[in-house]
Amino acid sequence: MGQTYELLDDRLRAFIQAQRIFFVASAPLSAQGRINLSPKGRDGSLTVLDERTVAYLDFGGSHAETIAHLRENGRITLMWCAFDGPPKILRVHGEGEPVFRDDPRWGELLSRFPAEQANAGGLRAIIVVRARTISDSCGYAVPFMEYQQERDLHTRYFDRRTEEEFAAYCEHRSHNGTSIDGLPALPLPLPPLPR
Repeated sequence: MGQTYELLDDRLRAFIQAQRIFFVASAPLSAQGRINLSPKGRDGSLTVLDERTVAYLDFGGSHAETIAHLRENGRITLMWCAFDGPPKILRVHGEGEPVFRDDPRWGELLSRFPAEQANAGGLRAIIVVRARTISDSCGYAVPFMEYQQERDLHTRYFDRRTEEEFAAYCEHRSHNGTSIDGLPALPLPLPPLPR
């Protein structure tokens, strides 16, 4: 039987930190708009900021749908599944905000992540999520899966790029500045990293 929680207590935080992957769902206001669901990995790219707030690092990719949806309406759900150990699914339904490189909060937020991820190439935003509802469910149908290792292709690809090359990459991808549904997404030109 699922439960609802007021806060991300130590037990829930430990569960979040133990998971190797989480999923992010967002949607535009338009009924004709596309719902977005994205898997997120990269060990150390998510942190619990306080009892009702989490944040994750948003790295470059071919789309920026989550950013566009958050800029339009802020609605977001994060989900973690236990693929080993006791069965469990945890969801944080909340309001999200993309924090971009030129935001005064950037440095303080970035300091909450391991240096390996905070200094990785391809970082374009930090997504901050404030929970409205925290709930779990049984996870009885989630399969057991064995973790092997981190996939480092994304890291290696962007670590080889200079800041100028990454900014050009963001500008030339068709759904970075504007979402699939035509909503404003990543601010372009990409703000430079603070010095």
